[in-house]
Amino acid sequence: MPASGTGSEDTLDLHLSDELVALIAAGEGTATTDGDLLDAVATWGPATTPVGTFRLVPVRLERDLALITRWMNDPAVAAFWELSGSETVTATHIRAQLDGDGRSVPCLGVLDSTPMSYFEIYRADLDPLARHYPARPHDTGVHLLLGSVGDRGRGVGTTLLRAVADLALDHRPHSTRVIAEPDLRNTPSVSAFLSAGFRFSAEVDLPDKRAALMVRDRALRHVL
Repeated sequence: MPASGTGSEDTLDLHLSDELVALIAAGEGTATTDGDLLDAVATWGPATTPVGTFRLVPVRLERDLALITRWMNDPAVAAFWELSGSETVTATHIRAQLDGDGRSVPCLGVLDSTPMSYFEIYRADLDPLARHYPARPHDTGVHLLLGSVGDRGRGVGTTLLRAVADLALDHRPHSTRVIAEPDLRNTPSVSAFLSAGFRFSAEVDLPDKRAALMVRDRALRHVL
């Protein structure tokens, strides 16, 4: 989960590595012919899971801001997202993504028609994270928070992480893996990623946290 200073404002200001610049120049850095960097996240769902039918719904501030702000002010969430405060704080974080070039898409996670989680699906290879690990073109990144206390600690996060990773790999044919970087101190989050088929790759020093680099590989998705 992101800490302050590592949000979408930095994402929009990323200076790409020479290798990635060369790949993009060669035509390998865009995911689709229409310029959508994340292969139309809004069309990925639904997914059938053991806890219900799930889909990602891109955020609309006029509809979703109050709900997401309430979640961001939950102490358990605020400890790692560091976005507690007024609706303005949440809106600034989300609007930077909505007004950007599409390399990060904020979404509600909707389970059986009920919004109950918040996801950010992003191009990890085009994110500041790419400065801190050996990024590959089209790496797909994911951030998650569960809105309801009742959904925590009973495997719901694991189920949704597996579903979202599968959706990304199903709908992003150029992406060979899904990346995440939860705070090492957030042991429930790290555990959920491991249970969802991600492997621990490395400890990564980011500007505001020491993170566990988690990877779900396309080649291992039916094994883990």
